[in-house]
Amino acid sequence: MRIRDNKGFTLIELLIVVAIIGIIAAIAVPGLLSARRSGNEASAIGSLRAISSSQQAFASTCANGFYSSALTQLAIAPPTGGAPFISPDLGAADSVNKSGYTVILAAGSDGAAATLDACNGVAAGSLISSWYATADPITPGSTGTRYFWVGTLGTIFADATGAIGSDVGADDAPGGNPIQ
Repeated sequence: MRIRDNKGFTLIELLIVVAIIGIIAAIAVPGLLSARRSGNEASAIGSLRAISSSQQAFASTCANGFYSSALTQLAIAPPTGGAPFISPDLGAADSVNKSGYTVILAAGSDGAAATLDACNGVAAGSLISSWYATADPITPGSTGTRYFWVGTLGTIFADATGAIGSDVGADDAPGGNPIQ
């Protein structure tokens, strides 16, 4: 009688292992997606904080209390030397996609244009007295579930509907809950 010496796994054993891996993956994937959304939302909040602090620095150093109307203007290094007011990843364009969110800076509806000299290469007519910035998820529900907003006063708001109008001013709270 001949004894077979087979080394390896049978097809049934391999199918059982694949099924167990599939079950574990089905349990883990929703948690991983939720963690990614939370990370994207934290990045959006951080971007809005960076914009708010850079606007305050811009206004206090060379704009005599006025603010920049575009992210690209904040990315310009001051003529007196030093670093730009905002990081290159946020100042690359007027609308920036970062970590699953679209970040935009705009002039507030109750603002007035400056009539002073140019600041940091920005013409006086482009300087404004109020501003707001928004961070909207690129794919709502997937890259993020909340919409974020910050205005001239520096309070960051979060809202699940994203109903932030274009007539936002310095003192407006267009909805949502303050998170800062």
